[in-house]
Amino acid sequence: MSKITPEQQPFIDNVLPFQIETLDVRGRFVRLGPVLNNVLAAHQYPAPVAFLLAEALALTALLGSVLRDGGAQVTIQARSDGPVRLLVTDYLVSDKGVGHIRGYAEFDAAKIAALPSTTRLEQLCGHGHLALTIDQPGENDRYQGIVPLEGVDLSEATQTYFEASEQLPTVCKLAARHNEQTGLWSAGGLLVQHLARSEAGGERLFASDAYPNWLYAKALASTIKAVELCDQSLSLTDLIWRLFHQDEPRIFPALGITKGCRCTRERIQGVLRQFSFEELVDMREPDGSFKLNCAFCSKDWIIERPEEHT
Repeated sequence: MSKITPEQQPFIDNVLPFQIETLDVRGRFVRLGPVLNNVLAAHQYPAPVAFLLAEALALTALLGSVLRDGGAQVTIQARSDGPVRLLVTDYLVSDKGVGHIRGYAEFDAAKIAALPSTTRLEQLCGHGHLALTIDQPGENDRYQGIVPLEGVDLSEATQTYFEASEQLPTVCKLAARHNEQTGLWSAGGLLVQHLARSEAGGERLFASDAYPNWLYAKALASTIKAVELCDQSLSLTDLIWRLFHQDEPRIFPALGITKGCRCTRERIQGVLRQFSFEELVDMREPDGSFKLNCAFCSKDWIIERPEEHT
C-alpha cells in the first residue's frame, strides 16, 4: 500500500482500490476498454442496451474485485417486464487473482427501437428486481440480496440496493461512452462506501448530520463526471488525487480484468444431462447431433455424440 501520486499512469481494464482512513471510507475505480468491447462484440446490441450492459459490467467489476479467493464469484441479475427483460453479468476470481467478467442481455428489439434517444432505467426495465449473488469456494451457503429495480439509472439503483439490503452508505457512479468514429466502447465506475471502524459487528451508518466525515466524502465523490470515468487519457490515480488529495488517500495494487466465458464441452455435456431422454430426442438436429449456443459469448457448440444419458 502506498500514497497516491498524480504522476502515475492510467489504468485500463483494471480496478484500482483505495482507502481514506481519516474519513472511514474505502472505494475503487474501474475503467474498461478492450475487455468491454470483446464482451459487447458477441451480440449486436442496440445502443441503449449496450450502454446499460456496459455500465453493468463496470459495476460487476467494482463489486467482484472485493473478492480474493480463486473460484469466488459475484453475479448481478436484473429481471423486468420492460424492453430489457433480463440482464446478467458476473465476475469470477481466477486462481491467479485476475477477474474474469462476462455478461449478456435479453431484450425486445421493437420496444427498444421505439424508445427516445435519452433513455432512463425505468424506460428500459419497467418494473423488476435487482439481485446480487456472491458464491464463495468451500462454502455451502451463498449470499443473495434482492431489491426492487428502482432509480433514474443503474448507479442510483445500486445505491438503493446497498442502503436497503446492506444498510451501507454508498456512492456509486457509472458511465459508458461509444466513440462514433472508431466504433469502440469505454466504461468506468466509482464506488465509495462508509467503512465501519469495526468490520465485525461495526456500526453501519446511514448518511446524516451526525456523521460529517461521510457527508464530506459523499459530496466529493458525487462531483465525479461521466466524461472523467470514461476518458482513457485520464489516470485513475489522478482522479483519486483530484477528489481526495487533502485527505491522504492510499492506493492498493490494481487488479486486472479480462473477458471470461466459461463454456466448455464438458459444461455443455452437463447441460444435456439435465434433460430427459424424450427432451433430448426432440432437441436433436436432423443429423442426430445437438447444437447449443452460449448466451454469453454467442459460441455455437455442436455435440455429435453426447455422453450416455443416465
